[in-house]
Amino acid sequence: MAPRLQLEKAAWRWVETVKPEDITREHIELAYRVNVPACKRGACRRNCKGNPNCLVGIGEQAWLGEIDENAFHNIDDPNSERRDKNTFVGLTNLGATCYVNTFLQVWFHNLELRRSLYLCHNSRAQEHNIDSDYEPQSICEHLQYLFALLQNSNRRYIDPTGLVKALGLDTGQQQDAQEFSKLFLSLLEDTLSKQKSPSLQNVIQQQFCGQFSYVTVCNQCGRASPLPSRFYELELNIQGHKNLTECVTEFLKEEKLDGDNRYFCESCQSKQSATRRIRLHSLPPTLNLQLMRFVFDRQTGHKKKLNTFISFPEQLDMGPFLEGKEDQKCVYELSAVLIHRGVSAYSGHYIAHVKDARTSDWYKFNDEEIEKMEGKKLQLGIEEDIAETVKSQARKPKCSKGYHCSRNAYMLVYKVQEEESSDSSRTNVEVPAFLQRLVDRDNHKFEEWCSEMADMRKQSVDKGKAKHEEVKELYELLPARDGQLYEFIPLEWLKKWLDDSTATKEIDNSLFLCSHGKLHPDKVGDAKRVSLPAAQLLYQRYGGGPRLDGSSLCKECVGQRCRVLRLKNQLNEDYREVSSQVKRTLSGEGYWVGKASLRSWRQLAMEQLEEDEHETKHSNGQTNGQGPHTTNSKEFGPELPEGNEEEMKTFNEDILCSHGGLSILDSERRLVSSEVWTKLRAYFPKAPEFTQNQEPCQQCLTLEQEEKDNEAVSKMMALDQKNQLLNLFQEKNRPTLTKWPQGTDVLYIVPLFFVDEWRKFIRRPTKSSPVSSVGNSLLLCPHGGFMFTYDSLVNGDAQHIALLWPSEWEVISRLFIVDHPISIHCSCQATPSNSTTQYSTLPELCWECREGFIFQQQRDLREYTQATIYIRKVIEDKRLVKEAAPEPNASSSEAEEEKEEQPKVDGEKDPDFSQSEDGAKRLKLSDGNAAAAAAAAGPVPVASMVKPGGIRRSTRHRKLRGEKALIVSANQTLKELKIQIMHAFSVAPFDQNLSIDGKCLTDDSATLGSLGVIPESIICLKADEPIADYAAMDDVYQVRMPEEGFKGTGLLGH
Repeated sequence: MAPRLQLEKAAWRWVETVKPEDITREHIELAYRVNVPACKRGACRRNCKGNPNCLVGIGEQAWLGEIDENAFHNIDDPNSERRDKNTFVGLTNLGATCYVNTFLQVWFHNLELRRSLYLCHNSRAQEHNIDSDYEPQSICEHLQYLFALLQNSNRRYIDPTGLVKALGLDTGQQQDAQEFSKLFLSLLEDTLSKQKSPSLQNVIQQQFCGQFSYVTVCNQCGRASPLPSRFYELELNIQGHKNLTECVTEFLKEEKLDGDNRYFCESCQSKQSATRRIRLHSLPPTLNLQLMRFVFDRQTGHKKKLNTFISFPEQLDMGPFLEGKEDQKCVYELSAVLIHRGVSAYSGHYIAHVKDARTSDWYKFNDEEIEKMEGKKLQLGIEEDIAETVKSQARKPKCSKGYHCSRNAYMLVYKVQEEESSDSSRTNVEVPAFLQRLVDRDNHKFEEWCSEMADMRKQSVDKGKAKHEEVKELYELLPARDGQLYEFIPLEWLKKWLDDSTATKEIDNSLFLCSHGKLHPDKVGDAKRVSLPAAQLLYQRYGGGPRLDGSSLCKECVGQRCRVLRLKNQLNEDYREVSSQVKRTLSGEGYWVGKASLRSWRQLAMEQLEEDEHETKHSNGQTNGQGPHTTNSKEFGPELPEGNEEEMKTFNEDILCSHGGLSILDSERRLVSSEVWTKLRAYFPKAPEFTQNQEPCQQCLTLEQEEKDNEAVSKMMALDQKNQLLNLFQEKNRPTLTKWPQGTDVLYIVPLFFVDEWRKFIRRPTKSSPVSSVGNSLLLCPHGGFMFTYDSLVNGDAQHIALLWPSEWEVISRLFIVDHPISIHCSCQATPSNSTTQYSTLPELCWECREGFIFQQQRDLREYTQATIYIRKVIEDKRLVKEAAPEPNASSSEAEEEKEEQPKVDGEKDPDFSQSEDGAKRLKLSDGNAAAAAAAAGPVPVASMVKPGGIRRSTRHRKLRGEKALIVSANQTLKELKIQIMHAFSVAPFDQNLSIDGKCLTDDSATLGSLGVIPESIICLKADEPIADYAAMDDVYQVRMPEEGFKGTGLLGH
């Protein structure tokens, strides 16, 4: 099908030969495109919006073929949430609680612990009414219920929120898994100790507790001093080791105590060299071996992970490590491996590989997902055991049969080897009846949910099938055949009707109506022509209106559009004729026309036509797809300058002055012949008319002459003031306070702002306003006292003022209105020994306001927010590092300045600690109120200073190579600044040596304000050699706040 624009042009092509009064039904149907051929399926890639008969691509494709029932709903199969037969139940990860889930699964598979927990007294569960939800209170109750659900729930995974909340854990923060294990077992041991049954009170000790002693032997007398102790896990150092045996051996190895570390021997009664070692006396049934992968790095001040490969056996013989008790069982079998994925100690993911005590099958527990390993073998898998982000990956060593190797295992759980027995009671743990009752209720709720979801799926499918039949039936009826009765239905409504994801509303045709209550010709592209039977069915089922049939084609709108289009066609002919005639030489009487009007008259005429015929005007200002024609001003010759025609509303208004007369600006108008004016007048009957003999506006001429006279007066005034104050204007022979001029004991003071404004007027008297007064109140406090001392003026405050000779002050006083004279006096007092010079001001200094001003200045330097400081990176010889990367904060203008002026390094004076001293902004005041406000607040620093040579130099900080700007606040700590520097320079905080003005910054907890860092400061950065441990670098990125650990949680009794 032809594009929409071509369809619109074809619909109105007949207007060239048909007058509005000769329009017939045939012309109306052409305008509404009633007889445009319908598109066939497959012919259009998308719906033809300009063709009301195209019913392809409106969403019907989804309904006309064979339809999958799953397309009728977005509800997952509830059975996918059901626990598979002979599998275990997973645990939901609540955000960052994977470390909790792994330990819960390991403890659940400890049959003795689970059996003992089931025996704990729980009156709340036993007496609970199953009509309401069960809410455990104590940790023991939570663990009981959780284990019962893990054992007999019908769900694929359960939610541990109750236990996590009871422990007070932050679900969004990952914690140290090994610390969690210790604290939780300690808490559980404390809870179980309150049970009445002695067997339950010692469950944790019986399962996990072993005994060893620290034995110290004096080298002098040989006396052995044992210190007995209990352990719940052995913490094994893995650094520098390859297998578990080496780790255990180092744990038990002998340590020498000598030098400052000597031991006080009770027998010798003195400090003696000695040896110390750990002796294992007894081992628990469940042996927890913590591989110390997460260690504290003293250099970085943070934890880091050791990604060292450690091999460990499936069967572990601890006999060689035990001392005494020959009858004790020492052979252990691997029952669980806890894995940490990731290279950082502060991020990653925890999973657990656990052996089923009943079947000896291995399972991988990954939160909700549980995977059974094939062949009753532990398969750690390369996907979790090798971290892809580690820069220097070591090759995984080959493992012997019966051994496994991992770089991510952080805890190994071994169970003492039992003799094979046919007694199934040892591996069978039954859920008590009072807990099973609660599990059954939860299973009943789950089955109800499954049934409800299945019903919802069925309802959606049934509804979809019914809609499918309706669409198939109606879509066949939609096309209107030739000669059939028809109606128009909105295209968007049809699309929503075919889009099953949105609710079908009633049909609304109100937006398609013209002012005559019929179908607007411009809206036919947004509607579709459908057969009368199809329309009746749609209105019957969905309602709406008003209905638009064949009688709704508007003859009045078509006639108006015909008239407008014919006028536009005539306009093009007149435009070409006018364009030709204005180029000819004028003969006879002429008329004044604005050049801007002449450039844009066709566009103005087009807009006028569309405004007069507003009923046919499209909502976006375009008629029938054709916007107003833009005119190339070159057709009227190069003498017509470009103007701003967009603001012109009326033809010839550009030569109309504010008084309603002819403009006095000859350059903006030109004469045209009476023939041209007649044609233009036909389109703009209300346009202002000015004949060739029309006089320009007399009022405008008078005002123009007055303006010229005022400019002449201003020039004379400026010349006179310049001659009288030539040295002040040229900045020559200026007095200074640092070397008081001879021949005078008084100098006068005015604001530098006054002098700057006066110079502007002298330079451009016709463009600037004359200066009439000297506002010295700007330099005075509210009490009328002067705000500066002689010393402060010498030391920098002079940048706010200008000094005048007495003769200059006499001229200033005569030419300008002075509100408050300010002068500074020099007097010499002679004594027999020497003479002293004293300086005073009139008015005198106001000490109260001066001290307040100084206090405010110092406070502003201490309490800033969002201020800029500069970090300058240096190397050993204090020369700037030439970094190739462009400065991200440097503007293009600053980059150009760097090209023009490369800084030179002075070998004697350290450039990295030098700062620009003129770093303030000039005070600018536009009115008296601003001046008063500035006076109350105190003087404002200025941006530039007048150098002795009379040249003003920019004091904007120029960033050097190797220097970057950072945005900081005074209450920010040095540690936080180091984090910013790390991101900017890729230098870790522990490699940063910072200094300011030669003073080292070392206290990470101190604020920048307390360290003397003020806005625009330059901090020198000297970097140590970068670290090669990328994992440690990653840890630094992760850590922003001090570690809280389990502070404030239930694990610590809170």
